[in-house]
Amino acid sequence: MDYRAAADHHVCNGVCGCCGALRPRYKRLVDNIFPEDPEDGLVKTNMEKLTFYALSAPEKLDRIGAYLSERLIRDVGRHRYGYVCIAMEALDQLLMACHCQSINLFVESFLKMVAKLLESEKSNLQILGTNSFVKFANIEEDTPSYHRSYDFFVSRFSEMCHSSHDELEIRTKIRMSGIKGLQGVVRKTVNDELQANIWDPQHMDKIVPSLLFNLQHAEEAESRSPSPLQATEKEKESPTELAERCLRELLGRAAYGNIKNAIKPVLIHLDNHSLWEPKTFAIRCFKIIMYSIQPQHSHLVIQQLLGHLDANSKSAATVRAGIVEVLSEAAVIAASGSVGPTVLEVFNTLLRQLRLSIDYELTGSYDCAVVSTKIIKEHEERMFQEAVIKTTGSFASTLPTYQRSEVMLFIMSKVPLPSLHHAIDAGKAGENRNRLTQIMLLKSLLQVSTGFQCSNMLTALPSSFLDRLLSAALMEDADLRLFVLEILISFIDRHGNRPKFSTISTINDISVLKLKVDKCSRQDTVFMKKHSQQLYRHIYLTSKEESNVQPHYEALYSMLALISIELANEEVVVDLIRLVLAVQEIAQINEDNLPVYNRCALYALGAAYLNLISQLTTVPAFCQHIHEVLETRQKEAPYLLPEDVFVEMPRLTKSLDHLVPEVFFRQSKISEVLGGSGYNSDRLSTPYIPQLTDEDRLSKRKSIGETISLQVEVESRNSPEKEERAPAEEITYETLKKAIVDSVAVEEQERERRRLVVEKFQKAPFEEIAAHCGARASLLQSKLNQIFEITIRPPPSPSGTITAAYGQPQNHSIPVYEMKFPDLCVY
Repeated sequence: MDYRAAADHHVCNGVCGCCGALRPRYKRLVDNIFPEDPEDGLVKTNMEKLTFYALSAPEKLDRIGAYLSERLIRDVGRHRYGYVCIAMEALDQLLMACHCQSINLFVESFLKMVAKLLESEKSNLQILGTNSFVKFANIEEDTPSYHRSYDFFVSRFSEMCHSSHDELEIRTKIRMSGIKGLQGVVRKTVNDELQANIWDPQHMDKIVPSLLFNLQHAEEAESRSPSPLQATEKEKESPTELAERCLRELLGRAAYGNIKNAIKPVLIHLDNHSLWEPKTFAIRCFKIIMYSIQPQHSHLVIQQLLGHLDANSKSAATVRAGIVEVLSEAAVIAASGSVGPTVLEVFNTLLRQLRLSIDYELTGSYDCAVVSTKIIKEHEERMFQEAVIKTTGSFASTLPTYQRSEVMLFIMSKVPLPSLHHAIDAGKAGENRNRLTQIMLLKSLLQVSTGFQCSNMLTALPSSFLDRLLSAALMEDADLRLFVLEILISFIDRHGNRPKFSTISTINDISVLKLKVDKCSRQDTVFMKKHSQQLYRHIYLTSKEESNVQPHYEALYSMLALISIELANEEVVVDLIRLVLAVQEIAQINEDNLPVYNRCALYALGAAYLNLISQLTTVPAFCQHIHEVLETRQKEAPYLLPEDVFVEMPRLTKSLDHLVPEVFFRQSKISEVLGGSGYNSDRLSTPYIPQLTDEDRLSKRKSIGETISLQVEVESRNSPEKEERAPAEEITYETLKKAIVDSVAVEEQERERRRLVVEKFQKAPFEEIAAHCGARASLLQSKLNQIFEITIRPPPSPSGTITAAYGQPQNHSIPVYEMKFPDLCVY
């Protein structure tokens, strides 16, 4: 103790000795706890007397606190830091011992002294004040305080969390003290509704960023690697670990109404410090959040992230991609609670962002945000789009089956399809936008459908969904068709057999594939009865496309194989064989002038499937026929087998015009051998012919004129002008023969008639088309008028007139309300 301090202390004791009777007892007791030399520490015996006095006379507790506060402030001003420590120790002991109703007034003095220490520039005093406050925070008070404020402490502790002291060790201590202080404030106030509301934005905007700041900056002190012998476990704890623990505790205490105020500062901090782009720290933060909050509140975090994504819709693609990546990670953690009550709103937001990104990519500007070059921006936008698609799948994987089906139907409804009168943008830019939108939405749908397990196919693929999906299968864009096939395969494959059909081959023994095969259920049978012809027609039409490449044929093969395994009964097997034979006929007749590769691919596809189905049916004669054809092809036409076609460098022939009949699978032979085993031979012997619908034709229409012409063509067939009934004709053998021979000519005439109708509506003057339509409209109106007259006119009475109640003949009908009825008929 320095000389001046000792002198002051002796003077004080001298005064007490002379005027002891004049000084209050509590002051004498307080003075006695201070030793002559502060290094000796608190005088314990005198401290016990002071504590006993405070417990015996609780009304004096506030005065004891005020006097201790007065001494501490004086000692701080005179730099007597030893006595400051003794005063704080005494205050701590009194706080721990006294729980009377007068404690509130004592606490005010205590908090005033803690605030005085925190205001000091000395780091050791700041730490001392913080430690005392933490001890106070752990005390459960018996009586509430209505007027106590912690605003200063929140601000000061937050400031300490951002300490930039030159010395690393001191900086670390100050930051850790700040975090502990914030933790104390939270513990003291979070569960007491009568205390200051710590969840108010004014407090959360200081507490949360302070904790994130320490999470963000891993201490350099860790790199010094102190010796385990020199540091205890508590001393090893870094500000980063302490901040994480405090943040978890804060979020774990958050109620439903406080989640928003706790999450908003996190989003603002990540924005201000540009922490979305590396996204590592952002993901770490939200992992802490999702694991800390109560599970039933997860969807609130997701909603705030979605709202933040909307708010940043014109930010750089890297920022938006970071937010979407965080959404994806958060959805996986939250599981079924991530989407909450507004399922479709989540997916609507993601799809809206996908559409905006496509517009940015095509237009080359964000309106507000400017990126250096368009090339970089396109690359970033593609990355963002892939992130959105991945996140869509992450959200969908958390949903139950019925909600997942709704989401898939919702996504499909957003795909622009001209065949279903969807809004289609015109022009070259519009075509690009439509194509990108279709691809991205179908990619999202594929992501959602991946891993989808549903025992009832009618539930998984309702008609409204399947119709739209199959419409996209007939688009001219090869990528779109491939996505549709992959989506259908993901629905049909319920036992994980798809990887076993990833390559097309004519395997000799399919038992090595170890296929998982279950008996076709009743629900699957009903589904195939309802939709099988629709599926077959689209498979047939897709196989004819000239733009098909190897992945398309692999997808077609997988789809045929999976239908055979998952959904097949005897009737389905028969229809699939007919379908594949019809596909072989496409390549054989070649009406569509397909290239050699496409024709060879169709032959190879048929060979691989028939080889598979023959081994699944286990009919020896059927297997023998397929084996014979495959052997013949191996010797004379190996370019018709998948092993030569579906390779990196296909080994093809220049012409397919001189193939021998033995290389084809014969429908008559297959019908014969399968008919002998109980299959429907009549159906097998009937060639498969797809029934083209208006939807199939419309799906490839490019102009409005073509669409209108098709509608008018359909109307013209059914118009009264064309209804000329031919006289009854006797049907003989010669008549039938003539009909078969003339069918080709009739078909040519039909095509020419259609061409003329289309050409008329594309090239004829508007006045001529309007006059034609007007004449037809007037004819239709006249027919309707006749129908209305017949319907409205009352039926004649047997005598040709209507007789009223009194027997007077009436030539016109009388309204019901004017008729007179007998009294017995009136109620």
